[in-house]
Amino acid sequence: MIKAGIIGGAGYTAGELIRLLLNHPETEIVFINSSSNAGNKITDVHEGLYGETDLRFTDQLPLDEIDVLFFCTAHGDTKKFMESHNIPEDLKIIDLSMDYRIKSDDHDFIYGLPELNRRATCTAKHVANPGCFATCIQLGLLPLAKNLMLTDDVMVNAITGSTGAGVKPGATSHFSWRNNNMSVYKAFEHQHVPEIKQSLKQLQNSFDAEINFIPYRGDFPRGIFATLVVKTKVSQEEIVRMYEEYYAKDSFVHIVDKNIDLKQVVNTNKCLIHLEKHGDKLLIISCIDNLLKGASGQAVHNMNLMFNLEETVGLRLKPSAF
Repeated sequence: MIKAGIIGGAGYTAGELIRLLLNHPETEIVFINSSSNAGNKITDVHEGLYGETDLRFTDQLPLDEIDVLFFCTAHGDTKKFMESHNIPEDLKIIDLSMDYRIKSDDHDFIYGLPELNRRATCTAKHVANPGCFATCIQLGLLPLAKNLMLTDDVMVNAITGSTGAGVKPGATSHFSWRNNNMSVYKAFEHQHVPEIKQSLKQLQNSFDAEINFIPYRGDFPRGIFATLVVKTKVSQEEIVRMYEEYYAKDSFVHIVDKNIDLKQVVNTNKCLIHLEKHGDKLLIISCIDNLLKGASGQAVHNMNLMFNLEETVGLRLKPSAF
């Protein structure tokens, strides 16, 4: 059994990660660290886990008792922890924050998008889990980058559910504001754009165009629905072939010939992609569950690869659908 620890156990992504690991046939949760909830039952916070676990939060860090450590911490906290604690040499780490997503000589974290860095992830000790928007958008663009087709600016509109803002309530996550409402935020300046560009340049070194990304807040709890527009004269049939070929060995990305909707992916680790050609414009529709494929599901996927397990173990999940 893979023995796992979690730091930052009270948030939405941690709740989903706990749920996945409790039902994972090869994993045992050793501890869930949350200093503010130490001693409390996990179900006092994650009430959807009633009947699933008797575990309690702890403020202890028995790092020598685990094989893998997940960080579900606020941005900046993982780096502080790594710099202030003695980490066992053989402990594998999966960080769900953005602290180590950008490649640097200052760290050895692999960017953990399996559809891009599968081989490197399989041998990695430290993995940086991608951002949710970044995952959805990259999966819509990687086959084009692989075929050196991103020669112009990319227009992206994407809407995310309220869980993307985290568990701590704020003015724009309050129900009375969010319900029957939508708004733009961080237009052209979202923090996930640098990691998207990094991945595209990994496949297409010549890529130097802009990702014109406009994010929206949606009035639903979970999911990301993105539309991307790229100019190309290549036929739709050829483009579909490129996408199917690129994702042929990936279990969670599916090219769908009919229009897609968000409920087809919510509560799953899937990404669905639909392609349409309109004149010289290629419309790419990509959707994921921000808490699963965009966070905790992808983290478990990375764990499976790091421990040489079949990649879908613990992740065969049914979408909400209706």
